[in-house]
Amino acid sequence: MEKKFIKNIEFGKALEMDNLVEYQAGRVVSLTLVQNEGLSLTLFAFAKGEGVSIHSTHGDAMVYILDGEAEITIGEETIIARKGQTVIMPSDIPHGLDATENFKMMLTVVKQ
Repeated sequence: MEKKFIKNIEFGKALEMDNLVEYQAGRVVSLTLVQNEGLSLTLFAFAKGEGVSIHSTHGDAMVYILDGEAEITIGEETIIARKGQTVIMPSDIPHGLDATENFKMMLTVVKQ
């Protein structure tokens, strides 16, 4: 039996990432694809007004916006990220985000 490192997703098919998680009013929906010591890969769908409070992690975090728009705070800076854009949040720097409209993202956290 071969070992698989990615979970919760079909293998050997062309998939549209933004269709793997669906919006739910008043909720944040997530689908974990990889979770181990060095790497976390998770898809999220945020309803407008939902978010993630300011926190920090011991790993670089990269978000790729699949749909919609979010306000992302990194340290003292706040930016608006839209569909097709990527934002890197450095290790140990406080960061958080808010859905200014419904949005979906793929979050990659890389640790050593």
